[in-house]
Amino acid sequence: MINALNSALRRLPAWPLYIFAVFPVIWLFYQGSIGALGVDPVKAIEHQMGRWGLQLLIVGLLISPLRQYAGLNLLKFRRAIGVITFFYISVHLVVWLVLDVQIVNQVIADIAKRPYITIGMGAFVLMVPLVLTSNNTSVRRLGRNWARLHKLVYPIAVLGGIHYVMLVKGWQIQPMIYLVIIICLILLRGRKLKV
Repeated sequence: MINALNSALRRLPAWPLYIFAVFPVIWLFYQGSIGALGVDPVKAIEHQMGRWGLQLLIVGLLISPLRQYAGLNLLKFRRAIGVITFFYISVHLVVWLVLDVQIVNQVIADIAKRPYITIGMGAFVLMVPLVLTSNNTSVRRLGRNWARLHKLVYPIAVLGGIHYVMLVKGWQIQPMIYLVIIICLILLRGRKLKV
């Protein structure tokens, strides 16, 4: 069964993921424009884009354990998932900068004074070299250093999870679940590396 699934997945190209990834964003903005996202559509879009980005980070972290423990090989889709994750997080950031805060001095002040924003910006900055090197040319030029660089995904995921936990008011279960999943996946990966 798993071999047949892997065989079918090998025949599927990864490039359609980039196209399909745009549609939820368009739909979300459309929903905001017709008043379907409540009294504060900007916040709704901002938060949803952040959640989708974090969910995709988790999906990216799941690919290696799925291959190792279940035999499901999704490695060919990992690069596309990473680039789409960066796209969603970038939209999350742009919505916050342009539609929510709108004032440059306030943006700088928020980054400096609000820890959850500082952590979120730190995660975003760490993502930039990953997306810039998510191409075949960079893989060839960097060699083994490419794999080392892309291990930044682990602190990025942890920072993203912490950002979400700190963002919500009070102790809410969903952000905590995300953070626990991220930590468990990283520990699982660390266990594999030690064996």
